[in-house]
Amino acid sequence: MDEHHNPPARWRSPMGIFMLVAGAVGIYYLLTEHLTHVTQAVPYLFLLACPLMHLFGHHHGGHGAHDHPPPREDDQDAAKR
Repeated sequence: MDEHHNPPARWRSPMGIFMLVAGAVGIYYLLTEHLTHVTQAVPYLFLLACPLMHLFGHHHGGHGAHDHPPPREDDQDAAKR
């Protein structure tokens, strides 16, 4: 029923594995050689994360009645009584 638990196939491909390894090496390099620069950027990254979460996070919250079917006519008649 819920297929969101399986990781995308792109991360299992050779290019995906290469990108994961390259990203890990890049993060290791940043943390070992440029730790002071990373720590100086952390407050700005938090400030940047707030508007990005608002822009990209609201479609998951279920705002409004997007997932519900419209009410039937006989249900509306019963609610008016």
